Amino acid sequence: MSELNLRRLRYFLAVADTLSFSRAAEELHIAQPVLSRQIALLERELGAVLLERSTRGTALTDAGRLIAEDGRQLLRSAGALERRARQAAQGIEQLAIGFMPGLQVTPIVQGLRQSFPEIRIELVRTGWHDQVETILDGRVDLGLVRLPVPRRGLQVEPLFREARVAVLSASHPLAAAEELSPHVLAEYDLLQSPDAAPEWREARLARGLPVPTGGDHPHEVEIKLERVAASSGVAFLPASTARFYTRPDVVVRPVPGLASGTVGVAWAAGRDSAVLSRAITLAHTLRASLTTEKVLDGETAAPRP
Repeated sequence: MSELNLRRLRYFLAVADTLSFSRAAEELHIAQPVLSRQIALLERELGAVLLERSTRGTALTDAGRLIAEDGRQLLRSAGALERRARQAAQGIEQLAIGFMPGLQVTPIVQGLRQSFPEIRIELVRTGWHDQVETILDGRVDLGLVRLPVPRRGLQVEPLFREARVAVLSASHPLAAAEELSPHVLAEYDLLQSPDAAPEWREARLARGLPVPTGGDHPHEVEIKLERVAASSGVAFLPASTARFYTRPDVVVRPVPGLASGTVGVAWAAGRDSAVLSRAITLAHTLRASLTTEKVLDGETAAPRP
């Protein structure tokens, strides 16, 4: 696909995201008639109608939804290719490592520098909302991720399981308890999506309490903890994340019966190099400080050779 077509694809995705030609044109800093012509040309090239315009607004067709999904992946791949080309032109071996809060990548960095003394390593802090995006668009070569993640375009290997804990305000009525249960915590508001804690949701239903739907659930751990500290609600975090963000106005309590999470390592499908292979091997030597259980789909996972 030519660069001109990639530009048209970007234009289309702007409309697909806003479902508004006027807003998309404003974001792209182009005139609306120009945007309409470029998308018409893209539809002609693809032989499919991507957008339907009516008095009720703009909507994606079935073909439009498919192209939007595939198009985002294509643009990410194009961006990753450009970044790798620039790095290769510099003549220096480079690797960008992404990591979620609480996960330590120091052993990987130290191991890589021993094997490749001249390597340039970049560390990128990621979150739930971009831990995959940064890999697909080339900003990160290897990511320590919290599973599950969408695997399209990725190679993913689980590393270890990690306990999850409850975080509450230091003034919370349950703050003095040594441990808590989903049944007890179900009485209190959950300051994150119920999908993140199905045990809390089931316990709440069992008690005949409503389960809220929708709502504004921040991705950033810092904002979650601010909400916890300022209210009588509760949130669940991986143990290493809660430990990393230790603060005096928030307490951390174990919750027996709460399913543990899985930490994995991920990289772009098709990528292969000596540096990347070594980094993956080093990732398999990591352990969470609060757990030594290492599993793969319920079975013990053997580390890479």
